[in-house]
Amino acid sequence: MPAAHRVVDAVWRIEAARLIAGLARVVGEVGLAEDLAQDALVAALEQWPGSGIPDNPGAWLMTVAKRRAVDGLRREIRLERKVAELGRTIRTTAEIDVEEHVEDDVLRLMFTTCHPVLTPPARAALTLKMLAGLRTEEIARAFLVPTTTMAQRIVRAKKTLTDARVPFEVPTGAELAPRLASVLGVVYLLFNEGYSATAGPDLVRPALCAEAMRLGRVLAALVPTEPEAHGLIALMELQASRLPTRTDASGEIVTLLEQDRARWDRLLIQRGLAALDRSVELGGAAGKYTVQAAIAACHARARTADSTDWGRIATLYGVLAQVAPSPVIELNRAVAVSMADGPAAALELVDALVAGNSLARYHLLPAVRADLLVKLERPDEARVEFERAAGLTDNERERDLLLSRAAGCAP
Repeated sequence: MPAAHRVVDAVWRIEAARLIAGLARVVGEVGLAEDLAQDALVAALEQWPGSGIPDNPGAWLMTVAKRRAVDGLRREIRLERKVAELGRTIRTTAEIDVEEHVEDDVLRLMFTTCHPVLTPPARAALTLKMLAGLRTEEIARAFLVPTTTMAQRIVRAKKTLTDARVPFEVPTGAELAPRLASVLGVVYLLFNEGYSATAGPDLVRPALCAEAMRLGRVLAALVPTEPEAHGLIALMELQASRLPTRTDASGEIVTLLEQDRARWDRLLIQRGLAALDRSVELGGAAGKYTVQAAIAACHARARTADSTDWGRIATLYGVLAQVAPSPVIELNRAVAVSMADGPAAALELVDALVAGNSLARYHLLPAVRADLLVKLERPDEARVEFERAAGLTDNERERDLLLSRAAGCAP
């Protein structure tokens, strides 16, 4: 990818949520807003390599997208009145700072893309595309489905929102609770994409983590007595405290056990622990985000890797498996069991997941199995598993680490 295109791609990932949300407020339709934002992206790819990056890339993209909106609507004779109204709106808001409505707009966009008229997978996929600026193939990778399947899912989701005339707003009253769980889930998906990027040259995308945490705080302010909103904030802030140490100066991965814990962000840890306490006080101790936050707190409280309470972590993963059962949670539980009870006990759990075939395309399954085989002094088998894991990830840093581990298993 040319250098200029890499810059455009980076700008898009940062500005996508603000751009689409702002456009949705203007045109009143999320699907159309996303199409207009994509048109602006194409214009940037065409023009910025020659003209250079503008001082305010977000404002540039918004201006181009609004112009495309007017041009498109003008071609529809039956929408002449709306064209005039939109034209007046754009003229009167042309001088407004693009950041003025960002917070409210992004929150509205989240609740719109998480509307119950969509299936849960469609909600998550559409929100990742519109708020995180992920490409369709990256989202497909995150959901372990083919790219064509994900593309169809996203197209259908946008059409469903349009056909159902879903309003661009934050719900109130009885409509809020059913949609909150979906929004919380999507916020955590955004955070996870920032914490461990699905694809690309970088392991982490701190800006995306920061945006997810900001959105989480906005949600918690909206529903201050909802324990899982505070549980999610706790989880994200405790995990984000490790971001500065997840890679070294050259961008190579540093594993959790090897990280310099003195460099973990103590302010984020304090805030995360306070949010965890708040969730528990509100009766959310068994909530899935609160339980995960409690696991993260075990790491945050351990000043050294050796002092980590792996027994408690394994127990908490057992609770989590009851609250929100999934193969990925079982895999994480196996890692904790390996640290608490030894690799042989953990390998039994991992082999059961392999037999179940539900994580056949998930690179961390063979990666964990390989690590266990190394500890059990079975290097030939471990090498094969590391190589298999490397072939399943699109993240360059993860692939390099896995191939390095595979090479280390050579005779």
